[in-house]
Amino acid sequence: MTQDDIRRIRKGMGMSQRQLAQALRLGPNGDRTIRRWERGVIPITGPASLALEYMEKENGKKQRAAGA
Repeated sequence: MTQDDIRRIRKGMGMSQRQLAQALRLGPNGDRTIRRWERGVIPITGPASLALEYMEKENGKKQRAAGA
């Protein structure tokens, strides 16, 4: 997962960096981790990457259901 993927997923869900950090339970400085992922300073971990992929998939289902 690239830094652009992380940003795209977060924005697609309408979340701030802080909100995403809270959703991923990254702790009190989690928004800093999100910023670092989005800038490519540190790589996203496997479990966090899987969680983001799942969140994106579920968000897509909700949007399709709302539009149907």
